[in-house]
Amino acid sequence: MTRRRKRRGWKSWVAVPLVLAAALVAIPLVLVPLYWVVPPVSTLMIGRYVTGQPVTRIWRDLDEISDRLKTSVVLSEDWQFCTHHGVNVAALRTEIDKFLAGREARGASTITMQVARNLFLTNSRSVVRKALEVPLAMYIDLVLPKQRIMEIYLNIAEWGPNGEFGVEAGAQAAFGTSAESFSWQRATLLVVTLPNPHVRRPGNPTSGLVRTAGIVEVRVQRFSSQAECLFDGAPAL
Repeated sequence: MTRRRKRRGWKSWVAVPLVLAAALVAIPLVLVPLYWVVPPVSTLMIGRYVTGQPVTRIWRDLDEISDRLKTSVVLSEDWQFCTHHGVNVAALRTEIDKFLAGREARGASTITMQVARNLFLTNSRSVVRKALEVPLAMYIDLVLPKQRIMEIYLNIAEWGPNGEFGVEAGAQAAFGTSAESFSWQRATLLVVTLPNPHVRRPGNPTSGLVRTAGIVEVRVQRFSSQAECLFDGAPAL
């Protein structure tokens, strides 16, 4: 009896990690293709639902979102979005070298990697999370077209301090207006809010935030072709 119990105990210790690993692989494999047509929610949104915190998200199709904002997101967050396969390999290699040398690493997250994190992982900083982001982002890029990836990103990103998710909720909270049409200043102010929506206020910006938004606007005006994969024709800039 004792030996049998020991054997069962050993098997359970092996089985549990294997089941968890299988689930970690199977869930994205199944869900990502569904996200061609199903509007997804982020893990952060789910966490807020479960804990009873407010969540505001109004889904907007990509063609219903300001071209100025879409282009600004690419030029601010991920210059190579239209050309890489989910991961900016050169930037990631540089950050790995920094990490191994003991220097501060910024993460080299692409928009697709952020989508992977928001859909399947947490925002906690760790090497393990970053390692998981890479294959997930490559799989997402393989299965979904660039326009759909951007559409998902713009609808699941946290865009305000009180549970506002997606650009429509962010625009309404900041400016009381829809995300369909923006001035350059409003478009770029919303974009530069993304790194820290709990602190940055696009509706009541600091001089530093306005200055940063202005830098993004100049960049977009010069290099708007970097975002051409998001448009079937010429963007309305």
